[in-house]
Amino acid sequence: MSQYWILAAIALPVLGGIGIPLLPFRKRSWMLTYIEAVVLATSFIVWALLLSGTTEAFHVVHFVNNLSISFKIDGMTMVFAGLIAVLWPLATLYAFEYMRHLKHEKTFFLFYTMTYGVTLGIAFASDMLSMYFFYELLTLVTVPLVMHPLTREAILAVRKYLYVSIGGAAFALMGMIFLIVYGETCVFTLGGVFSAGTLAQHGQLLLWIYLFSFMGFGVKAAIFPLSGWLPQAGVAPTPVTALLHAVAVVNAGAFAIIRLTYYSFGTEFLEGTWVQDVCLILSMFTIVYGCSRAVKETHIKRRLAWSTVSNLSYIVFGAVIMTPQGLVGALAHFVFHGFMKITSFLCAGAFMHQTGKKYVYEMDGMGKSMKIVFGTFAVSALGLMGVPGFAGFISKWNLTEAAVNSSNPLAYLGIVCLMLSALLTAIYMLGIVRRAFFPDTGCENPEPVTDPSWQMCLPLLLCAAATVLLGLFSAPLIAFFRAVALGTL
Repeated sequence: MSQYWILAAIALPVLGGIGIPLLPFRKRSWMLTYIEAVVLATSFIVWALLLSGTTEAFHVVHFVNNLSISFKIDGMTMVFAGLIAVLWPLATLYAFEYMRHLKHEKTFFLFYTMTYGVTLGIAFASDMLSMYFFYELLTLVTVPLVMHPLTREAILAVRKYLYVSIGGAAFALMGMIFLIVYGETCVFTLGGVFSAGTLAQHGQLLLWIYLFSFMGFGVKAAIFPLSGWLPQAGVAPTPVTALLHAVAVVNAGAFAIIRLTYYSFGTEFLEGTWVQDVCLILSMFTIVYGCSRAVKETHIKRRLAWSTVSNLSYIVFGAVIMTPQGLVGALAHFVFHGFMKITSFLCAGAFMHQTGKKYVYEMDGMGKSMKIVFGTFAVSALGLMGVPGFAGFISKWNLTEAAVNSSNPLAYLGIVCLMLSALLTAIYMLGIVRRAFFPDTGCENPEPVTDPSWQMCLPLLLCAAATVLLGLFSAPLIAFFRAVALGTL
């Protein structure tokens, strides 16, 4: 396929989203059909591009010297763009029912659809400048989504989101500038872009710059101590939080850290240095910290948000092991966590939509009347725990194997953190399942309630099925991740 189709995949949801408030839809069903058609067409283009193979850099806007907005398809692109293209149409379908009775629906879908195109821009970016451009656009287009309820809580949440995102962007900008000035190229290159002479002369300075950039991109990846914005952003409608926590924003942060580590600075330069130890310690602490906060949280969406904080650092931990095996584990959890976490968030949203309730203790006995919702939630819970036969087990196994084979003693401590996290995950996830299906005597919820419509149930069932299938038949995907880590894709 022509490389111009990359530009089409990015532009279609952006322009399609802008058209939502402008086009004169006479019926709501016409608007929904239009939105789903735009999203499905985009996903079709993306998968057609990915199946056609890798490409060279495609320059769209040229600035000076070798700086431009450019796109290409490589192995990392295939991982991120493929995940987005699968999950976005499902989340959009879910949003149709969820947003039915909420205000400002056209404005919501305007930014919701545009976010798809901007996230694809991050995935397809061929260099740090292009990725940074779309990375900052992602902040701008998601601000109205977080602020959508227009409550005081939403305003405070979006203010915090902006503060930390803009601050993180400043640190990430430092890294981009140093890559442009000292690197041989700005284009993502597996192994790094610095010459041996540059590393010998400016090595210590570049280690500090890497750390600053790591923390800058780590804002969206919710690395401690920059993780507090994520649970607070749960005030947004559930279709937003599902994509924020499972696909778009947080995965963009993890994706940027992988690009920075493997394709800009290079693991040969970073491995064995003090900065690797710092990044390992931060990721391991965040794994345990996020789970600990989740155990204590009673608000269902904030509990899942703290779970996301923990699971994102699984990805970061695998990445900063800085071996091909570590990258395989990171990519596996990058994809598998997307399916598991979007399932749990959509289940939480379905419960809130049907009952108007939002706390864990209000779920007593709900599993008997909402069998699909809490049945699929149980699947996601088992996956996040890492039970064999589910997707989470595969990614955690690969992360543990990478840590065992690592030459860094700190990585062994990471295994302990993974095991402790699995225990805490069982407590906060199975606690919900237990309440839903096996409530304490006299705690059953007497209110009549049922599963939501097919528009909400179908995404739940498909994502839960994917959690099982990826756990049982993961070998081809793991082989693909290994090819990406080794640079053969």
